[in-house]
Amino acid sequence: MPKNINTPGHSPKLTKTHKLSIAGVAALGAAALAFSVVPANSATTTTDAAAPAQVAYSEQQIKDVKASVTDQLAGADLKDQAIAAKKAAEAAAKKKAADEAAKKKADAKAAAKKKADEERAKAQAASRSAQRVTVRTVAVKTYANNLDGWIRQSLDIMAKNGIPGTYNGLYRNIMRESTGNPNAINGWDINAQNGTPSIGLLQVIQPTFNAYHVSGTSMNIYNPVANITAAANYAADKYGSIDNVNSAY
Repeated sequence: MPKNINTPGHSPKLTKTHKLSIAGVAALGAAALAFSVVPANSATTTTDAAAPAQVAYSEQQIKDVKASVTDQLAGADLKDQAIAAKKAAEAAAKKKAADEAAKKKADAKAAAKKKADEERAKAQAASRSAQRVTVRTVAVKTYANNLDGWIRQSLDIMAKNGIPGTYNGLYRNIMRESTGNPNAINGWDINAQNGTPSIGLLQVIQPTFNAYHVSGTSMNIYNPVANITAAANYAADKYGSIDNVNSAY
């Protein structure tokens, strides 16, 4: 009888290449492997038994398995990269939208501040203008409605028009001419005899008043300020100043 060519108690050994092929085939479901194990106590004689099935492997099968696994890994990697790229694009879009919204908000805030500053500046300018007007109004000089007030007001008008004269010169001549009565009339002197009586505080005749009237004062010869100012203007022209007049002039 033929001898058993297998060593008793040992199974056929698989090489590393065989193991990789089996793992690849099992993973892909390409084939089912069957193994026959010879009992360890088998003796010298046995009945005719079928030889263990041999699995044939080829280099092309191994390459196909490796290529399939590599393709699967590559596909998964590309998918992960696509997902990551999509997430990055979405994040970039959100950031851009947020930046644009923040810029619009900042621009609106800056515009509102600029408008508020302009309105505040206008209000302050208007307030300063109103204050200046108020100050000028308060600063308007007033005069008493008496001989002292009339003389002081006439002196201010004379100063503005370059007409010389002092308070004392005016007062002294007024007291001599009319004793301070703005309605005084001389009805007996030569002027009266000629039909042009001397009138007012400084006894001015109408033609002289008309000729030496100072702009800005009343055209009424009886008006105290107008009478004093016209007389002082006449005296400045004829005598250099009312202060130089000590008698009828």
